[in-house]
Amino acid sequence: MSLTMNIRRNRQAAMARSRLERAQEAYLQAMTACRGGVGAASERITPAAERTRDMAAERLLLARGWSAPRLETAAHYVEADLAPRVSSFLADMAHRVEPEQPQRSRKAIVGMAVAVAAIGVAGVMATRRNNALSWTEMESEVERKAREAADTTGSDDKVRST
Repeated sequence: MSLTMNIRRNRQAAMARSRLERAQEAYLQAMTACRGGVGAASERITPAAERTRDMAAERLLLARGWSAPRLETAAHYVEADLAPRVSSFLADMAHRVEPEQPQRSRKAIVGMAVAVAAIGVAGVMATRRNNALSWTEMESEVERKAREAADTTGSDDKVRST
């Protein structure tokens, strides 16, 4: 490497270092100034911020004291006046919107009543018929027993008479 190139490189490196050093110095000066300015600003703003906080708390209490009775009045109005109106309005709308119930055919009801009556009559007739058959069977049983009894008594008479 030539001597002139070496000198140029060293000069460029020195210039680069000096730029970095100057930037660092400027940064440190700015930080020091900012810290001093922030401290001064903080000292000036702190009392104002405290007064603002106190005033805001006071105004908030005033606003709450003003709004509480109005909210209570509104609640009573809604409960006593508005809610029943809204409720009746909604009920009326529900009745208007509801579709009509289809009417049942009276023919179907009459037909079902006739069917139930016919089944009842058929049941009564079957019961009477069964009762009549059982009476007939009982009468024929009694007659048969009477004939057997008569036959046995009559045959005894014949046997005795001979």
